[in-house]
Amino acid sequence: MSAEMDAGLIAGLLSVTPGWAGLEETIGLEPDDTAMILAEAWRLGEDLLDPMAARADEEGCRIENGRLLTPEGYAEAFARLGADGWLAADLPESVGGQGLPTTLHAAASLGFEGAAMPFMMLAGSTRAAAHCLLAAAPDLAESWAPKLASGEWAATICISEPDAGSDVGRIRAKAEDRGDHWRITGQKCWISFGDQDMTSRIGHLCLARTGAPQEGTRGLTLFLVPDVLDDGSRNAIRLERIEEKLGLHGSPTCVLSFEGAEAQMLGEAGRGLPTLFRMIELMRLQTGCQGAGIALRSAALARRYAAERLQGGRPDAPPVPILAHPDVRRQLLDIESRAALLVALVLEAAVAADQARAGDPAAELRQAFLLPLAKNFGGEGAFETASGAVQVLGGAGYTREWPAERYLRDARIITIYEGTTGMQAQDFLVRRLLKDGGQSLGAFLQAARAELAEAPPGAEQATAILDRFEALARRLMASDASMAERLGQADGYLRAGYAALTALLATRLARVSDRGAAWARYRLHFADAELYAAETACALAPDLLAEAG
Repeated sequence: MSAEMDAGLIAGLLSVTPGWAGLEETIGLEPDDTAMILAEAWRLGEDLLDPMAARADEEGCRIENGRLLTPEGYAEAFARLGADGWLAADLPESVGGQGLPTTLHAAASLGFEGAAMPFMMLAGSTRAAAHCLLAAAPDLAESWAPKLASGEWAATICISEPDAGSDVGRIRAKAEDRGDHWRITGQKCWISFGDQDMTSRIGHLCLARTGAPQEGTRGLTLFLVPDVLDDGSRNAIRLERIEEKLGLHGSPTCVLSFEGAEAQMLGEAGRGLPTLFRMIELMRLQTGCQGAGIALRSAALARRYAAERLQGGRPDAPPVPILAHPDVRRQLLDIESRAALLVALVLEAAVAADQARAGDPAAELRQAFLLPLAKNFGGEGAFETASGAVQVLGGAGYTREWPAERYLRDARIITIYEGTTGMQAQDFLVRRLLKDGGQSLGAFLQAARAELAEAPPGAEQATAILDRFEALARRLMASDASMAERLGQADGYLRAGYAALTALLATRLARVSDRGAAWARYRLHFADAELYAAETACALAPDLLAEAG
């Protein structure tokens, strides 16, 4: 199995992910078939998307005559992904997909996300919207899903407003019932690809208020708002502006004004958030894939540069590659092991998602446990590996001549959108531990201990980490602290969960290659310290937070 930061590593880690072999057998794939699919996706990312992403970062997006223009090559690349079946391979064949597992789609997407994360923002929302329509509005899905899967049409998710970001219950966009359709009025912001010139139609999945403001989230309903109506006329949606951002220059972040725009209700009135949840789940998994993809690219760049850059050595001899220096090797060990762990993490979460959709209740609980970790630490890990690549490249890494600084700028958003770190921490503590009585935790621990019982390298240390994490969780469950005090411990608990999960995943790295075994030893070397830091954060004195206010 490959130890390079490429499709070979992804295939190797997928092969040692529990549950994947059964999914692979169910769809009739052999391991060689899987490896070939992943290799082709990686090649397409390198040949088609990577060169385009560098140009798009320089060119950016712009508005002309009230419409948004995307960078050169975007329309052709999106059409290519759709025509080749990459956009929504995990949709049923009956609506334009290939019926493949979400796991395989996620694994293939790593090559795309790492090559051109800003461009792939539209692919992610389009695919997630197709799944949402299929679940909430099968009649609409018959016409929309095949067009979304083929890349002829695209979709966005419209939630945020100027005064309603994470606080979704404060949404004020209004929906008015007109009998055979609805009318939406209000402003939405932070809409990725809210307008574009890549497809002939855009469907906005928009949360709007059908109930009274005091009803909060229970007064919200989900709607499909097309930018072009069935008769070919434009809907009443106006592009106000696009944001100037640190990164994601190739992804237009739009402010849209809905001015009595015609819409169709999706699901039930007042059930907008539950209806949208399937889309949110998929997009949060995508953020983990974004992070893993960027981490792989950053690690590969750092190693390649370290092997080629000549510096140091004896003054009476030719200079040596900086890879020869112990500290550079240490840095590469850190970067590569982080990247490999992120790949293992998103594959683990994706397999749990597939098993949950197949009706496995334990997998559904594991998915609930894993998703906040994949979402948040995909982002943190991507930023850390990109920063590490900048460090290995030195002054060169700080220039635009090399993509390391672009990776770093693009990665910074991942822990912010689709739910900030704080929101993921609250979800992980409150919903995934306190409110479900530890069921999600128990499902994770049961599966992890069953895997470690097979005695992979590092199993004893990983088991000890799991035991400490469980003890911490039990203490938090038994605590009589106020909810405010518990929320102050949420970030620490989230990081403790990641420490426990990565200790488990590190044992898989050792089964991939000799270098993977070194990655595993390196990560496990720091596992105790990482968990101790998280445990310490959970013991933060409540009065400190009160004083900080």
